[in-house]
Formats: sequence, structure tokens, C-alpha cells
Amino acid sequence: MFPFEIDETTDVPLWVQLRQRIAYLINSGYFKPGDKLPTVRGLASETSINYNTVNKAYLSLVSDGYLESTRGRGVFVTDIARMVGTEQFEEVEGVLDDCIASCRELGMEYDDIERAMSRKIKRLKYDEAQKLGEVPGGRIVDFEQSRMQADMGAPGVGAEGSRAGAGAHGGAGEGVETGAETRAAQVKGA
Repeated sequence: MFPFEIDETTDVPLWVQLRQRIAYLINSGYFKPGDKLPTVRGLASETSINYNTVNKAYLSLVSDGYLESTRGRGVFVTDIARMVGTEQFEEVEGVLDDCIASCRELGMEYDDIERAMSRKIKRLKYDEAQKLGEVPGGRIVDFEQSRMQADMGAPGVGAEGSRAGAGAHGGAGEGVETGAETRAAQVKGA
């Protein structure tokens, strides 16, 4: 049984009463993060409240971050403690926006910025792990960077060699048999 009673002595609309009760139950710990609440239809039936009234209360709680609704799965309690950290999240977003704007002013494209940030984070993680003795000495090989250099024909990467092999056989597969084609030809000839 859902713990809710309608207070008919108040002027507070029914959907607000329901909304406040559910919010109280979440804040008090009665409902824990991840708990599944009854469906709108189920709660409406259980409490004898109109479907639209329950739906309005749920939508308000979803809007305020108390609940998360997933079509086909149901309505779940969100982690309020996680939501409290949104101020820090907004601050981080501001710092990242400034960083990206500075990189753009330097003429970098978004993809270049993303790769540079990824490399920097990998390097910081590696350095930190090495300080803790978790990683033996060595090098980090950035395959994405190596591939980009190969595509641009950087010397010493072997891009020419990989392309020359295809061109030596007439390109576009002319005069080149795959293993499957060779086996098919052998079967026909046999």
C-alpha cells in the first residue's frame, strides 16, 4: 500500500499534495535511489486518484530531479546526493568551455581539441601510475596519433609502403586474388 492520504481540509491541490508526499518519502529515505515507484496507472488505481493528477505529480518530480522516467521500464528514484554536486559540475563545465574557446582561438578544430585532451589525460594517468609504482618504465604509444600521421604521409611511419602495396597490383583489386577467390578457382578447375 502506497503511504499517502488525501488531506481534504487544505486548499493545496491534490497533485501538489501527492508530489510533496513523494518528495518527503524520498528525502526521508523511505524510497532509496534506484527504487522503482508504481506506474502512474497503478498508483492512480491504488490511491483512487485520477490518472492525470498522478501523472502531473510525477512529471513535476521528474522535472525537479527526484524521479527518472524511462518508457517501458517505469519510474525510478534518482540519486539526490549525486544531483547536489551539480554546482561543481557547472563550474567544471565553465572551465572546459574556457579551455575549448582558447583552443579554438589558437585555430584548433573540435576533433583536434578532443584528441589533445584525450592524450593529455592519458599522459597524466600514466605519470600518476608511474609515481605510484604501478607501471614499469616505458613509452605510451598513441595509435590514434600514429594512424593520423600515417594518413598524412609522415616520414618513418610507413604510410607509403602500405599504399604502395595496393597500387603495385593495379589498384582497386585488379589482378589481386583473395584467398576465397583462389579456392573458388581451384574448385572449378578440379
